[in-house]
Amino acid sequence: MSRIHSAFASDKAFIPFITGGDPDLETTEKVLYALTEAGADMIEIGIPFSDPVAEGPVIEAADERALKAGCTVDKLFDLVGRVRADISIPILFMTYYNPIFAYGVDKFTTKCAGCGIDGLIVPDLPFEERDELLGPCASGGLALISLIAPTSEQRIANIAKNSEGFLYCVSSLGVTGERSALGENARRMVEQAKRAGDIPCAVGFGISTPEQAREMAAFADGVIIGSAIVRIIAEHGRACVEPVRQFAKTIKTALSLKGETIDEITASAAGMRKLEEFIRYSNEEAP
Repeated sequence: MSRIHSAFASDKAFIPFITGGDPDLETTEKVLYALTEAGADMIEIGIPFSDPVAEGPVIEAADERALKAGCTVDKLFDLVGRVRADISIPILFMTYYNPIFAYGVDKFTTKCAGCGIDGLIVPDLPFEERDELLGPCASGGLALISLIAPTSEQRIANIAKNSEGFLYCVSSLGVTGERSALGENARRMVEQAKRAGDIPCAVGFGISTPEQAREMAAFADGVIIGSAIVRIIAEHGRACVEPVRQFAKTIKTALSLKGETIDEITASAAGMRKLEEFIRYSNEEAP
């Protein structure tokens, strides 16, 4: 069983996303350990890109900060290679096709496999045009994760039947970002995919609270949370590690609790807010 399949084996998978190199590579490394210790089942690292067409303002700003701080693809390869000895959960790269093409497809996938990456998510690569990456990914033992969206409609069955690793289900139209409410689109997509193929389905785009995570996990195999975590990193900078850890624990608790135990989640969320207020106050008072 691959590491990706193992992530879905026992419970609902919590899959956090962070932008590599935001605010710097040293902090990214610390955040990777914090997320793992908090119970993440898989981690997505976004490779910063100057034209992130699927991203909302939070992640777009993170890309800009990371690039300005000097983050490069090679530095992220080195970072993953360093942490891989201590982090056993799957690590994925989320990137647009242009950086892969510019680096060289074969060279990029070989480096991914060499440093311990488990799979790739390429949001601007249509499913029907994925063949140019499938071969190199297969040679390196990398899963090429497919995405479906509310507009996929009749394509969902075919994508579900022919995908690997897990299916990334985009919960709503538009770019990434936190949303106050999530509709029934995600539920319908997951149900349609499950009828077509036996592949884990993880829902992303817009999930930002424990309650939303539980709502999605009621019918999906996992939840992907990005903008909410990237926002915490943006607010706290290099002091973000503990706030990210606490937020991740809150989400993991929400996914793990059984029955009517939402009060425990609320208590954890209240504690998270108090911690954020304390850190913000401390930063304001620092010389």
